[in-house]
Amino acid sequence: MDHHNAHSVSVAGVIVDDQGRALLTQRRDNGHWEAPGGVLERDEDITSGLLREIREETGLDVEPIALTGVYKNMTRGIVALVFRCKVISGHLTETDETRAFRWVTAGEVGQLASEAFAVRVLDAMHHTQPPAVRHHDGTYLLGT
Repeated sequence: MDHHNAHSVSVAGVIVDDQGRALLTQRRDNGHWEAPGGVLERDEDITSGLLREIREETGLDVEPIALTGVYKNMTRGIVALVFRCKVISGHLTETDETRAFRWVTAGEVGQLASEAFAVRVLDAMHHTQPPAVRHHDGTYLLGT
């Protein structure tokens, strides 16, 4: 295997509440606001990884509703699968990875998150079929 051409796969959950707001988490490592998620472990399936990442970062148990987008960071070779989710149980809890939470409207997303991460949340909030497929450089969308 050529490791220079290797990709990693990440998952993220855009958790939407009954008022139509999405949950953003503020990362401890860089202060960025994003939907909770992370890299899949090699031996786990997509849904298990999504549920694990969300629980680790928020303390919430969720139900995935739909795949809302597939995104590739062209700079880092990361493919992200983003799902719209709803809360089943649990309580928001700060973790080693997450220092703050905020429920936001669609109009507020762009004020907190970079374009590459805001579009994931907005695609999930305004979900239509088929899922969005987008490319970015880690900050800005490419080719849209």
